[in-house]
Amino acid sequence: MRKVGFIVLMLALILTPFVQARGPYRLQAITQFNLVADKGDVRTITCQYCHVSPNGGAPWNAFGNEVRANFKGNIGEALYETLKAMKDSDGDGYADVLEVFAGTLPGDANSKPLVTPQFLMQSLEKAGGLEIYKPK
Repeated sequence: MRKVGFIVLMLALILTPFVQARGPYRLQAITQFNLVADKGDVRTITCQYCHVSPNGGAPWNAFGNEVRANFKGNIGEALYETLKAMKDSDGDGYADVLEVFAGTLPGDANSKPLVTPQFLMQSLEKAGGLEIYKPK
Protein backbone atom coordinates (compact mmCIF):
# COMPACT_ATOMS: atom_id res chain seq x y z
CA MET A 1 0.00 0.00 0.00
CA ARG A 2 2.86 2.39 0.83
CA LYS A 3 4.43 1.54 -2.52
CA VAL A 4 1.28 2.64 -4.40
CA GLY A 5 1.20 5.93 -2.47
CA PHE A 6 4.86 6.53 -3.29
CA ILE A 7 4.27 5.85 -6.99
CA VAL A 8 1.28 8.23 -7.07
CA LEU A 9 3.33 10.92 -5.33
CA MET A 10 6.23 10.48 -7.76
CA LEU A 11 3.91 10.65 -10.77
CA ALA A 12 2.33 13.83 -9.41
CA LEU A 13 5.76 15.42 -8.93
CA ILE A 14 6.92 14.37 -12.37
CA LEU A 15 3.78 15.46 -14.24
CA THR A 16 3.13 18.75 -12.39
CA PRO A 17 5.67 20.79 -14.42
CA PHE A 18 4.02 19.65 -17.67
CA VAL A 19 0.58 20.69 -16.49
CA GLN A 20 1.80 24.07 -15.22
CA ALA A 21 4.08 24.77 -18.19
CA ARG A 22 1.17 25.62 -20.47
CA GLY A 23 -0.31 28.26 -18.15
CA PRO A 24 2.24 30.90 -19.22
CA TYR A 25 1.31 30.35 -22.89
CA ARG A 26 -2.34 31.05 -22.11
CA LEU A 27 -1.43 34.09 -20.02
CA GLN A 28 0.77 35.42 -22.83
CA ALA A 29 -2.11 35.08 -25.29
CA ILE A 30 -4.43 36.93 -22.88
CA THR A 31 -2.00 39.84 -22.65
CA GLN A 32 -0.98 39.86 -26.30
CA PHE A 33 -4.51 39.54 -27.68
CA ASN A 34 -5.58 42.48 -25.46
CA LEU A 35 -8.42 40.59 -23.85
CA VAL A 36 -10.42 42.52 -21.31
CA ALA A 37 -11.71 41.61 -17.86
CA ASP A 38 -14.82 39.51 -17.82
CA LYS A 39 -15.82 37.52 -14.72
CA GLY A 40 -14.79 39.32 -11.55
CA ASP A 41 -11.97 41.23 -13.27
CA VAL A 42 -10.31 37.95 -14.28
CA ARG A 43 -9.17 37.78 -17.90
CA THR A 44 -9.81 34.41 -19.44
CA ILE A 45 -9.12 32.81 -22.79
CA THR A 46 -10.36 29.53 -24.09
CA CYS A 47 -7.67 27.01 -24.97
CA GLN A 48 -9.59 26.59 -28.23
CA TYR A 49 -7.73 29.52 -29.75
CA CYS A 50 -4.99 26.92 -30.41
CA HIS A 51 -6.38 23.54 -29.32
CA VAL A 52 -9.32 21.40 -30.38
CA SER A 53 -10.28 20.73 -26.74
CA PRO A 54 -11.38 23.54 -24.42
CA ASN A 55 -8.94 22.03 -21.89
CA GLY A 56 -5.91 22.27 -24.21
CA GLY A 57 -3.49 19.49 -25.03
CA ALA A 58 -3.22 17.58 -28.28
CA PRO A 59 -4.54 17.82 -30.88
CA TRP A 60 -4.08 21.40 -31.98
CA ASN A 61 -6.41 23.16 -34.38
CA ALA A 62 -5.19 24.78 -37.62
CA PHE A 63 -4.26 28.06 -35.90
CA GLY A 64 -2.46 26.19 -33.12
CA ASN A 65 -0.45 24.30 -35.72
CA GLU A 66 0.58 27.62 -37.29
CA VAL A 67 1.67 28.92 -33.87
CA ARG A 68 3.62 25.71 -33.26
CA ALA A 69 5.33 26.05 -36.66
CA ASN A 70 6.42 29.59 -35.72
CA PHE A 71 7.57 28.64 -32.21
CA LYS A 72 11.31 29.17 -31.79
CA GLY A 73 11.39 29.29 -28.00
CA ASN A 74 9.23 32.39 -27.38
CA ILE A 75 5.44 32.04 -27.39
CA GLY A 76 4.88 35.81 -27.74
CA GLU A 77 6.96 35.94 -30.90
CA ALA A 78 5.26 32.79 -32.24
CA LEU A 79 1.81 34.34 -31.74
CA TYR A 80 2.91 37.58 -33.40
CA GLU A 81 4.56 35.86 -36.36
CA THR A 82 1.46 33.75 -36.88
CA LEU A 83 -0.79 36.82 -36.98
CA LYS A 84 1.71 38.73 -39.13
CA ALA A 85 1.56 35.99 -41.79
CA MET A 86 -2.03 37.09 -42.56
CA LYS A 87 -3.11 33.47 -43.09
CA ASP A 88 -6.65 32.16 -42.74
CA SER A 89 -5.86 28.98 -40.81
CA ASP A 90 -9.41 27.68 -40.62
CA GLY A 91 -10.40 28.66 -44.17
CA ASP A 92 -13.47 30.69 -43.18
CA GLY A 93 -12.54 33.79 -45.21
CA TYR A 94 -11.05 35.78 -42.31
CA ALA A 95 -7.32 36.16 -41.70
CA ASP A 96 -6.26 34.91 -38.26
CA VAL A 97 -5.38 38.43 -37.11
CA LEU A 98 -8.88 39.64 -38.01
CA GLU A 99 -10.46 36.83 -36.03
CA VAL A 100 -8.32 37.61 -32.98
CA PHE A 101 -9.24 41.30 -33.39
CA ALA A 102 -12.94 40.40 -33.62
CA GLY A 103 -12.76 37.97 -30.68
CA THR A 104 -13.56 34.85 -32.68
CA LEU A 105 -11.52 31.65 -32.88
CA PRO A 106 -9.00 31.60 -35.76
CA GLY A 107 -8.75 27.81 -35.67
CA ASP A 108 -12.48 27.09 -35.87
CA ALA A 109 -14.29 27.68 -39.18
CA ASN A 110 -17.62 27.79 -37.32
CA SER A 111 -16.44 30.76 -35.26
CA LYS A 112 -16.24 33.82 -37.46
CA PRO A 113 -16.96 37.53 -37.20
CA LEU A 114 -20.36 38.97 -38.07
CA VAL A 115 -18.89 41.79 -40.18
CA THR A 116 -16.94 41.73 -43.44
CA PRO A 117 -13.18 41.17 -43.57
CA GLN A 118 -12.82 44.61 -45.19
CA PHE A 119 -14.60 46.32 -42.30
CA LEU A 120 -12.44 44.44 -39.79
CA MET A 121 -9.24 45.35 -41.63
CA GLN A 122 -10.19 49.03 -41.61
CA SER A 123 -11.03 48.81 -37.91
CA LEU A 124 -7.76 47.01 -37.15
CA GLU A 125 -5.77 49.67 -39.01
CA LYS A 126 -7.56 52.44 -37.07
CA ALA A 127 -6.72 50.63 -33.81
CA GLY A 128 -3.00 50.56 -34.63
CA GLY A 129 -2.69 47.66 -37.06
CA LEU A 130 -0.77 44.49 -36.43
CA GLU A 131 1.50 46.36 -34.01
CA ILE A 132 -1.15 46.05 -31.28
CA TYR A 133 -0.25 42.34 -31.14
CA LYS A 134 3.51 42.76 -30.77
CA PRO A 135 4.77 40.98 -27.66
CA LYS A 136 5.13 43.27 -24.65
